[in-house]
Amino acid sequence: MLYRIFVVIVIYSWLLSCEKEVKVKEIYDWKTIQVTATAYNSLAYQTNSNPQITAFGDSLKPGLKYIAVSRDLLKMGLKHNTPVKIEGFEGVYLVKDKMNRRWTNRIDIYMGVDVKAARNWGKKKISISYGILKKTE
Repeated sequence: MLYRIFVVIVIYSWLLSCEKEVKVKEIYDWKTIQVTATAYNSLAYQTNSNPQITAFGDSLKPGLKYIAVSRDLLKMGLKHNTPVKIEGFEGVYLVKDKMNRRWTNRIDIYMGVDVKAARNWGKKKISISYGILKKTE
């Protein structure tokens, strides 16, 4: 009898957690745009004397799914910590850095210290989808 009660509680808890997962996914409206995508590394010769710190003050570590965005994209809603889905990449990336003012309609994908991967990526025109928080009622 105790076993059945335990199983029912576990199943009920699991169902409740699934409901929360769905709600988290539904908090964003996703907007898709075309951008030019390049890649960058956290190396001093590519950025500045402190390459592990972003323009927003976040710390970069290899393996993290981060991007930098051009300043015009910031104005479109791709603000600090905005979730971004990138064509050709798995998972969701976060906006953690901003690019030099000279760039427009552009993202820079963080590739840790893997210079070869960044060079192989090169420069491509791709689609990205970014999440904008839905307004709460």
